[in-house]
Formats: sequence, structure tokens, C-alpha cells
Amino acid sequence: MTTAIIIVSLLLILAILVTVFRVQLLINVSKKENETVGTSNKVNAIIFPIFLVLGFAGAIWVSFYSDPYLLPEAQSIHGKRTDNLFWITMGVIGAVFFATHILLFWFPYKYQFKKERKATFYPHNNNLEIVWTVIPGIVLTVLVISGWWVWRDVMRDAPKDATVVELVGKQFNWIVRYPGDKQALIGQASPELGRYDYRLIDAVNEVGIDFTDANSFDDFMSTEIRIPKGKPVLLKIHARDVLHSVFMPHFRVKMDAVPGMQTRFWFVPEKTTAEMRAELNNPNFNYELACTEICGRGHFSMRTLIVVEEPEDYAKWVAAKKPFLAQNRDYLSQVPANLKEKALKVIGPGEDTAPAEQPAATAALPLGTQPVANR
Repeated sequence: MTTAIIIVSLLLILAILVTVFRVQLLINVSKKENETVGTSNKVNAIIFPIFLVLGFAGAIWVSFYSDPYLLPEAQSIHGKRTDNLFWITMGVIGAVFFATHILLFWFPYKYQFKKERKATFYPHNNNLEIVWTVIPGIVLTVLVISGWWVWRDVMRDAPKDATVVELVGKQFNWIVRYPGDKQALIGQASPELGRYDYRLIDAVNEVGIDFTDANSFDDFMSTEIRIPKGKPVLLKIHARDVLHSVFMPHFRVKMDAVPGMQTRFWFVPEKTTAEMRAELNNPNFNYELACTEICGRGHFSMRTLIVVEEPEDYAKWVAAKKPFLAQNRDYLSQVPANLKEKALKVIGPGEDTAPAEQPAATAALPLGTQPVANR
């Protein structure tokens, strides 16, 4: 114990001596008013404007060099508004950045130490306080309100005549479902997606289409996303397993696909795939959907092609598609008896109408299950 006390005491004495020495050193330096400043002062001062010029030159070069790797030109109405807002914000930030850094690097050179120069101090200046508080406050308010205005328009409800596309993310691909155009056969006014229920998912019915809903009778699946030019497109998005993310860079579409929750995004494409190929002189150009949420080892394969075409071509494509129920008639057993006739009107008669057919009611959903409706 005594040894420990002695060691601690010696350490404290040593610390006190070092502190006294440093204080004395500072006092001596402050008293040497006549001591000349070495050439390092001028060298350091000259380095500041040189670094300023080289830094700006490097930043400008990187901007031009990286341009091909930035987002392509927006091909949607809201995307152009978003880009305009982005560049306005970048312009304001860039102007402030260049102005402040020019002063920051020029002042050390301009006001480098000179024996005959005395510094001017402003311990307090109300006018300066007002200027650098009010002006940034006004600029930021304008930017925030402008951003909110664009966001409000982007996220408002889609028009009633929007083309609906359901995107379901799963490891490791996207499932695409459309409402068909045959609902007029059963008295429906306009195409509408049928309900889905995760408890109905199996190896074939990958999204869990609920065939107790008549709207699902003409739903069809697609291996690619087709949308009409100049028409609003509503994406209904959800995930089957883990978090995914829908990213369509040309259309400035970005929305997470969340398990157990439906998200949505709508936009209006402005140019067809053919028009973009002609404009870019690139016959291999394609719009695409990519997943920007790392979702597992096969994340790289979460890619789907998007085809934008003229509205009349899109209508022909939809009319030519066969409903999922028509291609998988075994699921007629899940159609309630009172809707069987409507289902057959949509998908057409087949072997399902044979007299020996088992009544659909025997294959109804288990007691107590309730379909999860599209929100």
C-alpha cells in the first residue's frame, strides 16, 4: 500500500512539473514580441490559394467524369419536377459552398501574419447576426415549401383511370400481376385487381390470389412490366418474405416493398421504349426495375424489364393475355358456387363444366379465414 502511494505521489509531482514547464514556455513565447517569423509562414499562406484552385479544379473534373454514372434524364412528369427541385437546391448550396470556401482559403493568404498588422475584433454585431440568420432562414423556408409542394403532388391519390400494376417482391425475383380487361363480362365497370391472401400462396399461385373475389377472375401474370405512354400508372407494391425496394431510375420511382403492408407509387411515363432507342441510337436500350434493398445472396437477380408502349399497343397486349384462372383451371375449385357462372364467362367453358365435376363449395376456404383485401 505504501509503495502504491509513493508511486502515485511521484506521478502527480511529475505532472505538476510538466504543467508548470508548459505554462512557463507559453509565457516566454508571448513575451518574445521582437522575434521574427520564419519563411514557413509565407509558404503556408501561399499553399492556401493553390489548394483552393486545385480543389475546385478537381471537383469540376470529377463532376464531368462521373456524369455518365449519374441518374439518366427523367422520363416521367413528376421526375422532371423532382430533378428541377434537386438542381435548384444544388445551385443554392453550390453558390454558398464556393463563396464561403473562397473566403476561407483566401483570408489566410491575404491576412497572413505581419508584425505591423493588428487584428480587428468584432465581439458583437447585431446587423451581422440578423443577416446570417434571416437570409438562410428565408432560403431554407422557400426550399422546404417547394419540396413539400412537389412531394404532395407525387404522393397524392392516383387518378381513377390509372393503369394498375401489382409488384410483389420475393427472393429473388419480382412477380407482376395485372387486372384483365374482361370484367365487363360480369358487370364490372372497370378493370380492378382481385384480393390476395398470403395464406393462399402456393407453388403456382405465388401471390395468393383470392378467387372468392370476382375481380380476380381475369387477373393475369406477366414476366415483364408493360405500361402505356402518357397515362397514369399506379404501382401496388408489397413483399412476400423480406424487405425489397422498387427502383425505376428513368421514372424517378423509388418505394420499399414491405412484408405484410402494401405501399404504392404512381407516375406518368413520357416516352416509349422505341422512342428512347431512337433518341439514344441504342437498339438495346431498355427501361428496368431494380431492387435497391440488399435482400440476400441472390439480390443481383432482382431485375425486371419495363416496356413503355403506345396506349393502343398496350390495350392489344392486355386483350391477348389469358387470365391466370384460365391457365390454371384447378383453382376453379376455390371459386364459390354462386360465382362459378361468372368465372366461366370470364375464362370460357372447359372440362370444368363436365357433369361429374365436384361442387366448388367443397373446396372453399377453411373456416375462420378472411381474405386480406388490397388496400
